[in-house]
Amino acid sequence: MKNLTLSSTVKLNNGIELPYLGLGVFQTRDGVEVVNSVKWAINAGYKLIDTAKIYGNEKGVGIGIKESGIDRKEIFLTTKVWNSDQGYDNTLKAFDESLRLLNVDYLDLYLIHWPVKGKYKDTWKALEYLYEKGKVRAIGVSNFLSHHLEDLLGTAEIVPMVNQIEYHPYLTQPSLIEYCKSKNIQVQSWSPLMQGRIFEIEPLVNLAQKYNVTPAQLVIRWNLQNGIVTIPKSIHEDRIKSNCNVFNFNISEHDMGIINNLDRNERIGPDPDHFDF
Repeated sequence: MKNLTLSSTVKLNNGIELPYLGLGVFQTRDGVEVVNSVKWAINAGYKLIDTAKIYGNEKGVGIGIKESGIDRKEIFLTTKVWNSDQGYDNTLKAFDESLRLLNVDYLDLYLIHWPVKGKYKDTWKALEYLYEKGKVRAIGVSNFLSHHLEDLLGTAEIVPMVNQIEYHPYLTQPSLIEYCKSKNIQVQSWSPLMQGRIFEIEPLVNLAQKYNVTPAQLVIRWNLQNGIVTIPKSIHEDRIKSNCNVFNFNISEHDMGIINNLDRNERIGPDPDHFDF
């Protein structure tokens, strides 16, 4: 992990290269806000942009990519099928709608957003179909716990390439991460900055001062050194630039342990086992 750069990638289980660091656009308003965020990120060197149907900003993400002037092939674009669109036929329709809104003819990664009981297996079959047809370069899941993955793998023909989960200093989910590693599923984190709460956690603030970085830079670097792909969200150009300026320092093994030990199994988002789908 010591020689990572903003261009660094991790090879997924199908050979596709996924950038280690990207921009998430959760709660970023469609229109000027998301268009500017995407353009600022791409201009800063980001290659990974992560959105979702439920965010309601796919159109703006597509505009931002186009207006950046960067070749579409240079951008790793992710979106997700929402819960109400799950099931085989509905997923195929939702995929086509996402392509239309994004104004692209393929996706780099398509994820099942949540493990909707009784539906995610059929949804996965639709993702397998889209993958086999070459409409998406990689497929995966989001918010799946080990038992969801175990159930899915019982009928899946393709092992998910990615599991995007809530991951931050108060929620490290080590057993889930070990399970994913055992199945060669790359873990990606959402809400790595705890929606800003990291700035209130004294050990993180102290360590950030030690390394002369911001708490956000510290936590993003901690994600990367733990082998976790991460997609911090911001709508501010200076923070978007700052969040990717994490490749000129290394957190010591001792200090990595301090951050790892902050785990409280405390969620900011919903519990995948107790979510009102």
